Amino acid sequence: MATLGIGIAGLGTVGSGVIGLLRRNADLIEAGCGRKIGIAGVSARDRSRDRGIELGDCRWFDDARSLADDPEIDVVVELIGGEDGVALDLARRSIAAGKHFVTANKALLAIHGTELATAADHAGIHVGYEAAVAGGIPVIKTLREGLAANRVRRVHGILNGTSNYILTAMREHGAAFEDVLGEAQRLGYAELDPTLDIGGGDAAHKLAILAALAFRRPVDFAGVHVEGIRGVTPMDIAFAREFGYRIKLLAIAQAGTGGVEQRVHPTMVPEDGAIAHIDGVFNAVVIEGDAAPVTTLIGAGAGAGPTATAVVADLADIARGVRHAMFAVPGPELVHRPTVAIDQRQGEYYVRLMVIDQPGVMADVSAILRDEQISLGSLLQRGRDPGETVPVVMTTHEAEEASMRRACERIAALDTVTEPPVTIRIERV
Repeated sequence: MATLGIGIAGLGTVGSGVIGLLRRNADLIEAGCGRKIGIAGVSARDRSRDRGIELGDCRWFDDARSLADDPEIDVVVELIGGEDGVALDLARRSIAAGKHFVTANKALLAIHGTELATAADHAGIHVGYEAAVAGGIPVIKTLREGLAANRVRRVHGILNGTSNYILTAMREHGAAFEDVLGEAQRLGYAELDPTLDIGGGDAAHKLAILAALAFRRPVDFAGVHVEGIRGVTPMDIAFAREFGYRIKLLAIAQAGTGGVEQRVHPTMVPEDGAIAHIDGVFNAVVIEGDAAPVTTLIGAGAGAGPTATAVVADLADIARGVRHAMFAVPGPELVHRPTVAIDQRQGEYYVRLMVIDQPGVMADVSAILRDEQISLGSLLQRGRDPGETVPVVMTTHEAEEASMRRACERIAALDTVTEPPVTIRIERV
């Protein structure tokens, strides 16, 4: 069988990793596919940069978009990144030219996934994106193929290694957020501009893709509620431990009678649960279905090796002749299920108040909670310091998000409360 010719756009960490893996394990890959996978062309902004791999025998394309037009290229691999620009042009042009398309670009798919899925259906080509979500964890194959017979109820997990590393280090060392972020940048775990990671945007891109696949609906990135971890303090991490929880940046998508919830936010999870012990830069995804109640996948969510492995897995499928609809069913069969607003969430909450230590404070707070039909699960106040500011920490029984928000606004307006209340959602996962 003829060699499968691939064109790679983007030769950063992942692109170089893909080339290295294809060369290093060529015999293994060919034996598994029954076909060789060859590099028919590459493109990057800087030809002269030393990438630690030999590129002298590769045809170079100055314009990545022209990879889509070359007759020797059967599959275009996009590793440029970004939701628009060259990456989007290359995706559209490759699909229109009838070339299979493989990408690690979660932003591209979160914004334009439905459009690309429909175009791929019409063109009869395969779009592989295993590397776009959770790096080396085969979550796309698991959802689309391994759990194809299941009605998925919920997908949740840790989808960003940078944030998980920061929260782990804060818990283990009692360090402040900014100090741990700086260390993560020095170690290469965080970008110089870490906004997408610590702000929750990276996890939200991935969650939107998983929700589309799990619930066979159009991608709805705009419907993802997103909160980052910058507001998490060592004090909250310490109180979480006292209540039996750990704080994780959790991504959650779940289907109910009213539609689909999609949310990314700091979450308190029970410390005796599996997800609480996913530390450092590792990712985890938990899939809950009807026939297979719980499937948990854990592994490296980023890095050259794991992400390149996911890219090559997609290439191997194409080499074998495997074809799948992007989101398990053809584009016209995706169901437009409404997105449930965060205000409708029902669940428990952790609340920390900084209050002036004087009589009557908790009576005022309790009255507000009573008015909003919120009942306390536990209350913690350490020591007394009359006239000074002290923390008061509580957990609630199940309450509605909108009610909790109103209660916190009213509590913040009390003269005895010195700063806005901190609330963190509790999920028993």
